[in-house]
Amino acid sequence: MSQNDQLSSALSKINNAEKIGKLSCVVNTSSKIIKQVLDIFKDKGYIKSYKELITTKGNSLDVTLSGKINNCSSIKPRYPVKLKDIEKFEKRYLPAKDFGVIIVSTSKGIITHYDLKDKKIGGRLIAYCY
Repeated sequence: MSQNDQLSSALSKINNAEKIGKLSCVVNTSSKIIKQVLDIFKDKGYIKSYKELITTKGNSLDVTLSGKINNCSSIKPRYPVKLKDIEKFEKRYLPAKDFGVIIVSTSKGIITHYDLKDKKIGGRLIAYCY
């Protein structure tokens, strides 16, 4: 049986493992988008590392958690956002200003909302973490 949203499933698994205090978790699906989101989490310090496991059932990701995630989830529907509207979505998805990160898919790749402000471009919201 196939999953509807692989990113949402992966972030849910990471969030649940973090809440019960596990040191690592295995995400059963692997895609470019999930890897890019995990790269951003790694750069911001939310996870320590991840590595790809190749099995006969398909690729999976072994994520080493750092214990710094309070909440992370995907954003549905994938709202289009302009530079002037990013403040509204920051208030909606993050608990305080400059606390956490919103991940945005743009023509320049998958970036954070801080980079979105620096580059002065728009995109589509895909996930958040704090």
